[in-house]
Amino acid sequence: MDMQRALKLDKQIDLMLIISMLDSKAVQNLPIDILRTFTAAADAGNFTRAAERVHRTQAAVSMQISRLESDVGVRLFQRTGRGVSLTFEGKVMLDYARRILELHDEALSAVTMPDMEGRVRLGAPEDYATWFLPGILAAFHAAYPRVLVEVFCGATRSLAEQYARGEFDLTILTHTEEPVDDARVIRREPVVWVTSATHVAHEQRPLPLAVFHEGCAYRRWTLEACRKHGIEHRVCFVSPSLTGVLSAVRAGLAVAPVGRSTVDKGLRILEERDGFPPLPSSIVCLHQRPDEDRLMVRKLGQFIMRKFGESPTVFPEQHKKASS
Repeated sequence: MDMQRALKLDKQIDLMLIISMLDSKAVQNLPIDILRTFTAAADAGNFTRAAERVHRTQAAVSMQISRLESDVGVRLFQRTGRGVSLTFEGKVMLDYARRILELHDEALSAVTMPDMEGRVRLGAPEDYATWFLPGILAAFHAAYPRVLVEVFCGATRSLAEQYARGEFDLTILTHTEEPVDDARVIRREPVVWVTSATHVAHEQRPLPLAVFHEGCAYRRWTLEACRKHGIEHRVCFVSPSLTGVLSAVRAGLAVAPVGRSTVDKGLRILEERDGFPPLPSSIVCLHQRPDEDRLMVRKLGQFIMRKFGESPTVFPEQHKKASS
């Protein structure tokens, strides 16, 4: 009898919850710009970084999140000491928000010049071309199937030189300091030490390092950190490509500095508890030539800014693989 009363009470509570969500005070619309800010905050785990992604001030982001929580009548974020995390309701909302934004963007693109055609030249570092561009290019092609996008991959220094010569319409470059030119900040990429998940190269001394060619900031930061913290080291593998560097790491031959978002299966991040000091973060920016104002170039730039902004710094599946 007590069990029946309990089940009846649970049903009454559920019904009351549904009624409260459907009453006259419930929100009738979810503004797209607020949903975009919400997803950015959820992915970044911090209102400051979310503000950078949606190109607003931190105060504006906080106000938008407060408005959304007020509209839906539940807390979506749990405030922590150094950031925010999603509540249960926030996780439910995030799933719907992503789907709403995707449909909104597809619908908008489908009715705004779908017959636009031409060619756009895009330069991008190999790591971002591998991890981020496939989804971006697929979405752009679905909206503008007659626009040809030519992608050129390379190291940041060579990409910057090619961009300066006018060989690209758009290019993604990494910076060590805040850019002062035509750049738009896409994200801030933490640089981490990685080792093989099944080898112990990180325990060797001198520490074997796999690095990029001279002029790479990741290489410079790594060597400076080793010298500053008294880590005996030697450069044993050099490659201009991320694939080459990571092949040496996976084989257990060396430790390497890479962007956190590129850490994948078979790799393990080394932290201070492992005896490895933190490395700086790079600033990833999108550059568009000031004299290049074709609509298709601006549209691709908008796709890149939006999709990067919606992408978490570390993909959940990557994090799971990297820590397994």
